[in-house]
Amino acid sequence: MIALTVPVMITFGVFLIAMVMVGIMTHEETATFDDFTVGSRQLTAPAAALSAGAADMSGWLFLGLPGAVYAAGIGATWIACGLIIGTYLNWLLVAPRLRVYTERVGAVTLPSYLEERFEDRSRVIRFLSAVVTVVFFTIYVAGGLVACGLLADEIFGTGFELGLTVFAVVIVIYTILGGFRALSVTHSIQGTLMFLTAIALPAIAIGKLGGFDALHSELTAAAPALLDPGTEASFADEKWTTGEPLGAVGLISLLAWGLGYFGQPHLLTRFMSIRSTRDIPLARRLGVGWVTVVLVGASLIGLSGIAALDKPLANPETVFITLSAQLTSPWLAAVLLVAVLAAIKSTADSQLLVSATSLTEDLYRAFRNRQASDASLLLIGRLSVLAVALVAYAIALSGGAVLDIVAYAWAGFGAAFGPVILLSLFWPRMTAAGAKAGMLTGALTVLLWKQIDPLLGPLETGVYEMVPGVLAATAAALLFGRFAGRRPTQDWTSKTANRHPASHMDGPGVLTQ
Repeated sequence: MIALTVPVMITFGVFLIAMVMVGIMTHEETATFDDFTVGSRQLTAPAAALSAGAADMSGWLFLGLPGAVYAAGIGATWIACGLIIGTYLNWLLVAPRLRVYTERVGAVTLPSYLEERFEDRSRVIRFLSAVVTVVFFTIYVAGGLVACGLLADEIFGTGFELGLTVFAVVIVIYTILGGFRALSVTHSIQGTLMFLTAIALPAIAIGKLGGFDALHSELTAAAPALLDPGTEASFADEKWTTGEPLGAVGLISLLAWGLGYFGQPHLLTRFMSIRSTRDIPLARRLGVGWVTVVLVGASLIGLSGIAALDKPLANPETVFITLSAQLTSPWLAAVLLVAVLAAIKSTADSQLLVSATSLTEDLYRAFRNRQASDASLLLIGRLSVLAVALVAYAIALSGGAVLDIVAYAWAGFGAAFGPVILLSLFWPRMTAAGAKAGMLTGALTVLLWKQIDPLLGPLETGVYEMVPGVLAATAAALLFGRFAGRRPTQDWTSKTANRHPASHMDGPGVLTQ
C-alpha cells in the first residue's frame, strides 16, 4: 500500500474536480437526446480516436496487462498484438459504413440500427440486442467500479467501499450533466494522460536500469523463458521458471481477443459519432498509433518491473503502482497513478452511457412510448444513467471475479454482435433471420463453451470462448441469412451514396478511404 501523501491526494482531487467541471461546462450544449447519446455526430478525428481508445483500454491496461507480462514474460504480449490488429480492422472495415448507415436511419444505438437495417417488424432483433447490451454492460460497469474501489484502497488505504462510492458519484455526475459531449472531452484528456504515462514510466525504469541491453540481461538472469515469445513463463513463490509452450491453441486464444472489437457497442458508438467519413482515415491512423504505443508501453512496464524492483511482488498486478512509487518523485507518481484511474473511468462511463441509451431508446421509446418528445427522452436518458449506475454499484459492493466477468462479456459482445455487424455492412441481402440466428448462436456458444468443450473428450480444445463463438455465429448467420427470412427490400450498398451525398461516399457503394 502506498502511504497517504499530500501530492497523491491533491492530484486525485484536482482530477476528479476537473471531470465534474467538464460535465458542468458541456451541460448547456446537451440540449437534445441526440446530443446526449452521440454528440450530434460532431466528433473530430483526434477526439474520436482518443475517445475510442480511452473507452477501450480500461484499468486492464495498467494493471492486468503489465501484471500478466510481469508473471509470464513476452509470451503474454500476443494479446496486445491481437488487439492492435483488431483495432486497425475495426476502423478500416466497420467505421466508415457504420457512420453512414446509422445516420441514414437516424439510429443512435446498435439495436435501433440493426432493426432498421434488416427491416425487422417483429422487433425481436431490437429487443434481443437491447437486453444483451443493458445486462452485460451493467455488469461491465460494476467491474469498472470494483476496480476504482480497489485502486483507492491500494493507494489511500481508505477502504474499498469509500473509494468505490466517491468515484461512482463523480462518474455519474458528469455523465448525467454532459452525456456524450462530456465523455468525449474527458476521454481526450484521459487518453492523452494514458498515452504519456505509457511512455514515461517504462522510459524512466529502463533508463535507471541502463538501457535495453541491461533489461535483457536482467530478464535472462531471472528466467530465459521470459524472453521466449512461444512460451509463457511460470511465476510462483516469488520466482520465475520455464513454463509450458503456448502452442497453436494458446496463441490463437490470445490473438482472438482482437475479434471482439467488431461487436463492442461502446466502441462502435464512436464510429457513429464522428463528424464525417472524411475524418475516418486520420482517426484510424491516430487510433491505431495510440493503441500501439500504450500496449507496448504497458508491456514494457511489466518487463521492467521484473528487473527494476528490489524483490518479486506477491501480486503481479501491482507492478505499475509499485514502480511508480519506487522510481519517481511523489508528485510524478501521483500523476502516473491518476492515469490508472483515467483508464478505469473512461471505460466505465462509456459503458454506463451506452446502457442508459439502449434502455431509453431501444426499450422505453421502442416498446412503451413511440411518440415520446425529445425533452422526455433526454430526461429518461439521464434517469437511466442513474438507474444503471445504482444497479452496477449494488453489484460492485459484493465484489466478485471481475476479470472472469469481463472476459465473458468481451467474448459475448464480440460473438453476438461482431459477425452480424460485419455482414450487415458488407452483405446487402443479409436477412433478419440470419441476424437473429447469429446473435443467439454467438451469445449461447460463449456462455456455454466451458460446459461444451469438456464433452468433446479427446477433441477438447481449451480455446478461448471468442473463437468458437465467432465461428458458430458466422456460420448460423450465413446459413439462415441465405436460406431463411425475407431479404431487405433495399440494396444498402448501392443506394446509400444517392440518399446521403453529405456523408462523403464516392461512387455506388464505395466509401472514401
